[in-house]
Amino acid sequence: MGHLQISDLRFTLADGRVLLRDVSLKVGAGDVAALVGPNGAGKTTLTRLITGDLKPDEGAVAVTGSLGAMRQFIGSVRDESTVADLLLSLASPKLRDLAQRVTATEARMHQTASEKDQMAYAGAVIAWGDAGGYELETLWDVCTVAALGMPFDSARDRKVTTLSGGEQKRLALEALLRGDDEVLLLDEPDNYLDVPGKRWLEDQLIASRKAIVLVSHDRELLDRAATRIATVETNANGNTLWVHAGRWSTYRDAREARNERLAEDLRRWDEEHARIKELVRVMQARAKISPDMASRYAAAQTKLRKFEEAGKPEPVPLAQSVSMRLGGGRTAKRAVVVEHLELTGLMEPFDSEIWFGDRVALLGSNGSGKSHFLRLLAAGGSDPDGEHRPVGDVVPEPVAHTGSVRLGSRVRPGWFAQTHAHPQWHGKALTEILHRGDDHRAGLVRKAAIASLDRYGLGGQADQAFDTLSGGQQARFQVLLLELAGATLLLLDEPTDNLDLESAESLEAALFAFEGAVIAVTHDRWFARSFDRFLLFGADGQVTESTEPRWDLGRVDRAR
Repeated sequence: MGHLQISDLRFTLADGRVLLRDVSLKVGAGDVAALVGPNGAGKTTLTRLITGDLKPDEGAVAVTGSLGAMRQFIGSVRDESTVADLLLSLASPKLRDLAQRVTATEARMHQTASEKDQMAYAGAVIAWGDAGGYELETLWDVCTVAALGMPFDSARDRKVTTLSGGEQKRLALEALLRGDDEVLLLDEPDNYLDVPGKRWLEDQLIASRKAIVLVSHDRELLDRAATRIATVETNANGNTLWVHAGRWSTYRDAREARNERLAEDLRRWDEEHARIKELVRVMQARAKISPDMASRYAAAQTKLRKFEEAGKPEPVPLAQSVSMRLGGGRTAKRAVVVEHLELTGLMEPFDSEIWFGDRVALLGSNGSGKSHFLRLLAAGGSDPDGEHRPVGDVVPEPVAHTGSVRLGSRVRPGWFAQTHAHPQWHGKALTEILHRGDDHRAGLVRKAAIASLDRYGLGGQADQAFDTLSGGQQARFQVLLLELAGATLLLLDEPTDNLDLESAESLEAALFAFEGAVIAVTHDRWFARSFDRFLLFGADGQVTESTEPRWDLGRVDRAR
């Protein structure tokens, strides 16, 4: 049975700052521990300590059984890598070494045809088989059929770059969840999976008897599959780990109650500390008058020393401060009017009206036309007036269509692009972008710019170039620009994909207070619950409306 135990880990960064301290976690067979926390708090460092890529200054990581790991970017293998290379990268070091030996000896045998090299190749093949290599290939056959719909012999030489992100993730997950490793570390396993894929993953995690640690920002997955939530919490003298032994739906209340207890313990400690110090002061004054009080003064000093040596209670974690303020403004009652609109090659004609104040989520499989529809709106519709020019300095690419989509008066679209593709900001610091402004957004002096960045948890990145930010930081900065530009129609393409949990909840609160219409493409089931209308983009090209989110819309046949 697999088991992972992390004991009192401490890790110091190269600049001498303590990143992690006193980090402990136990994960047994059948447990799914979700690792969460703000961007930059140390989640990735902790995963590298678990895999052995980094060594702790203090403490230990103990694994019972073999450890299998899926990195966040499994497509980071070289461009020419194949499906076989990807699957082999998930195997044990011993099998990886034996596979390289087989490949190398086979190449030499073909070059020389010598008896010595033939014997070396034969020995490598025997060693591969003895170590379980052929059983592993049988497993890979099951995995490629499940993930790609083809046997391993047909898929083995296919370039990884020809697979979608979802196919890469599904293939790696099939191999790890079906494999012999008893302990798994999965970094963002749900990224790029569509909702049916996420549900499949949740079912596999629930049924698994492996000990699993995963990093995820998907609140629905956390609520369904995680048996405990391990939070990396920021503290001034090194970040710590708090474990909530329950589901995500009970996490918020449990954490608030714990922080209240910590604050109360600290308050009581401060009161007792002040009382003992006052006692020492009084005893000192009395000892000066009466030598008989000297022993009581010494006892008071000893009590104060022992009290202080015992140390303060655990501090209340530093709160992540992300405060998004999306103002909006009054527009015409009809914010968007769609008449017999067809996006060429993507959907059948449909009609719709979106009203001021509506919260509309666009649901459907990848390739069904949702992002294209959003981009058409971002450009101001079919025949935009001057007032419908998108806020910001990004001009959406044209979208081929027939029919029409019109924006109402005073509707100013603000577009959040899923890819964060803003080449015009590359090399520019956030304060520089805010200082320069644009046609819709006034420039900010440095003090005001930093104050705005602080509200989005970006104060520490004020002088950092946009293209060097993490995906979550780029997402928060884009939302800040929408706030400053005064958009009255928000068009959000997968806005929560890269946001940490605190930022996602802050965005939801800001959207609730926003005065205007919101249209969002999302696969985030938790986020989708905050919307009241749903346009469903079906695999058959039909666009229909629902008052409840639906995810069973089928996969798009791209050859259609």
